[in-house]
Formats: sequence, C-alpha cells, structure tokens
Amino acid sequence: MTRFLKHVGYFFAYGLLGTVATLAVVYIVHLRGLPDARPWHLASLASEFTAADAETVRTLDDYLEREAQVFAELKREVYDKVAPEERRMLNRFSAGSLSDPAAREPNWNRSIVLPVANPRGGALLIHGLSDSPYSLRAAADRLHAQGYYVIALRMPGHGTAPVGLVRATWQDFAAAVRLGARELAARIGPDKPLYLFGYSNGGALAVEYALSRLQGENLPKVDGLVLFSPAIGVSRAAALAVWQGRASLIPGLEKLAWTNVGPEYDPYKYVSFAVNAGDQAHRLTQRIASQLAALGTSGQVKGMPPILAFQSLADATVSTQAVVDTLFRRLAPGGHELVMFDINRHAEAAPLLRADAFATRENLFKGAPLAFDLTALVNESAESDAVVAMRRPAGATESTRAPTGLAWPLDVFSLSHVAVPFSPTDPVYGATRPAEPVRIYLGRPELLGERGLLTVPATELIRLRHNPFFPYVESRTDAFLAATAPGGK
Repeated sequence: MTRFLKHVGYFFAYGLLGTVATLAVVYIVHLRGLPDARPWHLASLASEFTAADAETVRTLDDYLEREAQVFAELKREVYDKVAPEERRMLNRFSAGSLSDPAAREPNWNRSIVLPVANPRGGALLIHGLSDSPYSLRAAADRLHAQGYYVIALRMPGHGTAPVGLVRATWQDFAAAVRLGARELAARIGPDKPLYLFGYSNGGALAVEYALSRLQGENLPKVDGLVLFSPAIGVSRAAALAVWQGRASLIPGLEKLAWTNVGPEYDPYKYVSFAVNAGDQAHRLTQRIASQLAALGTSGQVKGMPPILAFQSLADATVSTQAVVDTLFRRLAPGGHELVMFDINRHAEAAPLLRADAFATRENLFKGAPLAFDLTALVNESAESDAVVAMRRPAGATESTRAPTGLAWPLDVFSLSHVAVPFSPTDPVYGATRPAEPVRIYLGRPELLGERGLLTVPATELIRLRHNPFFPYVESRTDAFLAATAPGGK
C-alpha cells in the first residue's frame, strides 16, 4: 500500500510539474507575441538618478540638473528616432502631437517647484508607479494657492519613456524622496510644518520614509502624510515578477521584460509596463511590512505622523484590505484618518455588479472600536444617488451619517485606483471634454465600433479617470492640515 501511495504521489508531482511547464511555455509564447519594441522601449537614459548618486547629487538643484540631462537624452534617443510612419497625433513621442507632454508648459512629466516667499509650510508630492508629477497636479496647485511651498518631485525612471522602469529600483525612488524632503525642510525653515503627499506607489514611499525615521534614520520630521490609493499591498503575482525579469535576460526572451507593450498615447502615464516595475512595487510593500513588524513587536506602532488616506473600495491595482489591515490597524492612536469611497449601491445598477463587491464596507463598520477615524462615502439609500459621509470616529462603536451635497453621476458605478487624486475639471482626465482640442482627452473616451479591433483593452477605456467626490477630498485635506499644523489642535 505504501508503494502504491508513493507511485500516486509521483504521478501527481509529475503531472503538476508538467502543467506548470505547459503554462510557462504558453505564457512565454504569449509574451513573445507582444508588439516589437520601439525607441521608447530601447533607449539608454544613462543620466538618470539612482540611489548610488545620493552622495554627489545632494541638492534639488543638483537633481534638476541631472533631470535636464535625462530629458536631453530622451530627445536624442527617443523623439529624434521616431520613424516617420509613427509620427501620429496620438503618439506621446511624436513632437507636437496631441499627446506630447513637452508641447505644453510647464511639462508636468518633470519635477515642478512652486515656491512662495513666506510659506505657511511645505508639501512634497510623490507620484505613483509609471506616472508623473501630473497625477498630483490638482493638489500641487491648491496647496500652492494656500501658501505652501510645493515640490512635486519626478521619481527616477518616470516621465520619460517606459524603458526608464526596466532598471529603476524602489531604493532609487526612496533616495529621491529623502533628497526632496531634506531640501524642502531647509527651504521652509525649522518652524514650518512639512507634509508628504503620496499617490499609489508614492503613498508607499511616504510611509516608508516615516517608518524609516521612526527606526532612527536621520531624516527631517514630517507633520503628516496625505495618501491617495496608497500601494501598501499589491497583487501576489507581483512576487513572481523577479523571475520573469531574470528570464528576460536570456537571448530571444527580451520581451519577457514587459507585462504589456502598448501604444503610448497617454501624455503623463506609461501604457507599456515593465516587469521590473511590478517587482519593485512588491519589494517596497515587503519593506513596509517588515518595518511595521519591527516597530510593533510589543503592540501597535507608536509615533507615526498623522495619516489621512483616501482609498476606493473598488481598486484593481492595489489591495484595499492591505491599507486597512497592514497599515491602519497596526498604528497606535495618533489622529489617523481613512476615507473610503464605496461602490454605487443604487438598486437599479445592482444586477450588473458582482455579488462579492459589497462585503468590504460592512466588515469595516462592525466589530471592536478602531484606533483610527473611518469614513465611507455611501449612497443615502439604495434608491438614491445622493452621497452621505458615514463616519466612525476612532474609539467609537457606532457610526453617524452626514450629507455631503454630492451625488453619484448617472453613468458611474464606482471609483477606481487611478481616479482618486484627479479633479473632475482636469483637462486630460476630467469629466468634461475641453472646448479646444489642443491636447488628448482621456476622461471620457467616446469610441464605438466592433470588439477586438482596438489595441487598447476595453476595460481601460471604461475605467474612471477622475474623482466626482473631489470637493470632499479637498475639504478633508484642508481640515487635516489645519489640525496637524503646529498649534492646530
């Protein structure tokens, strides 16, 4: 009997190995069928800042000088090498096209510095993976108008060409954040509050910075973190990206360096996605998890700057549950606030939504009191598009509801990962197409035809790109900054 079971075990082991090998071959064949690489997938942008440069690139001026060199390389290695047949109005790298970010000033793919003579504080803005400073443009403009000295820092490998993320590491990004924070702290002076604003991977970098300071690293103190869709947890598949990246070094398998190769029509975000980018996002989340574990060995993590985070319950990019469980539940009471955007529960749309889409909110608003303030923007009722703020203060067992004066747009069933930091008035990703077609508009694409013809997945075209509840984001951010400023409480 033992021999029989042993043979059965071998049978299943070999069967499993064969299945895995077959799937691997199918996946490799699929990836090798991706479109051929273009100049923006192959260019060498050798001047890009790395963590190893931190000893010589010490100031923001140094960083901006290096950035200027990178963009000069971008022109030579990409823009100037675009083939005539690819010089199209919807090609980001076709000079003067509707998608060309360099055709408008300022170029929000580059670091943006918005100084004020007598700042009330400083704000360092950190964008997300494959994005650019443009993703936090609305926050930058508003903060600057309110008297804050703002630096919207371009992370290494971003804002140029997708090839920039083939070799960049999270340590490169973290080194840039440290440089920006030190420079901003010096420019505003020791008595003014300093804030980190982070979107997606930028949110993770802001958290990593604050945790590193708690662990004793000599970094400027920050008075608060404002996070949009923070990447505290990512897909488990990202953990396998390192192996795909290594396989891409094998001659003939170079396309394995990419999970997607698509038309670069978006002026401020890469469409093509490097495998390494997913790997670095995963490594950064692991870094944060290990920091929290080390700091919270005797309980909840104490001393973290107050955090205000905005998160959509529907998020296909990062884990909403990780934002709650990995981060907020691990923090000791300290003025932390989590604002979540629920799914549109208007009964008329319910049959179109997955049944499991409704569970997360209920789980958050029941059970033991929380150490953080929790708010969810929800339908007033199943028969109404009106939105109310359901709020459960830190330490409370019951929640309250307050009107917001906002409502779900008729054609929107949820927010998305990419929508949270964008205003409906944004000229590229907003709710209304600008009157003058001076640039590409991606907020509400109107493309009709037969399925299967477009190289862009239909799922991307229906993804919401702006936040209809952005006025609430602004009001909560204003209140948070007022409460966390010195003497604010």
